[in-house]
Amino acid sequence: MSAPRFFCDIPLSAGTRIALPEALAHHALRVLRLKAGETVVLFNGQGGEYPAVLDVEGKAGFAQLGDFTAREAELGGRITLVQGLPSGDKMDWVVEKAVELGAARVSPIAAQRSVLQLSGPRLDKRVAHWQRIAQSAAEQCGRNRLMAVDAPQSLADWLALPAEGPRLLCHPEAADDLAGALRATPGVQALTLLVGPEGGWSDKELELARQAGVQAVRFGPRVLRTETAGLALISAVSALLGW
Repeated sequence: MSAPRFFCDIPLSAGTRIALPEALAHHALRVLRLKAGETVVLFNGQGGEYPAVLDVEGKAGFAQLGDFTAREAELGGRITLVQGLPSGDKMDWVVEKAVELGAARVSPIAAQRSVLQLSGPRLDKRVAHWQRIAQSAAEQCGRNRLMAVDAPQSLADWLALPAEGPRLLCHPEAADDLAGALRATPGVQALTLLVGPEGGWSDKELELARQAGVQAVRFGPRVLRTETAGLALISAVSALLGW
């Protein structure tokens, strides 16, 4: 059985003894009931990981770090998923699975047809919730870097940001297919995939995207649910580009 893995948001250095952050110590010692002398793996999101041995002093947890291991589990390129906010807790699923599939960033979009609309403290709590899901998913799946999760914004505001590679918008009536669009950009090292909410992108949003140079692509003969489409696209892009 592999050692439990924990994200530890403090500087880590081989051969040192560190005090575990309170939340991490509580999870490891109280929730998982790990004991002194057990082996864990710690990473801080800067790349690589450290095997470590737990120590316990009262309610405090400590870790003796071993040698740094430069192991990575990242894709060969960067994929950003721009996801129109779905209803209910579907975004939780999208964030978790995007981490597992290797996405570098998820950018939620408060689309015109999004049922879920967030603002104020409710928005802040939901973003923090998604970021905790991304952290837990990284711990579980073996990634040593955290996927970024942005705060929701409008599509217009997102389109105003600098582009990182080609931007492909999933649309069932697009003239070009995904494979053809990828063949037209050989050697690409980063790209962005845009998926609308349950009701799809509005005509205004589609026109804004077109004017911003976003390319519409179709993906197979079936219409996928919003929480499925982005994840399927990440998998397909990874396979088609050999990432």
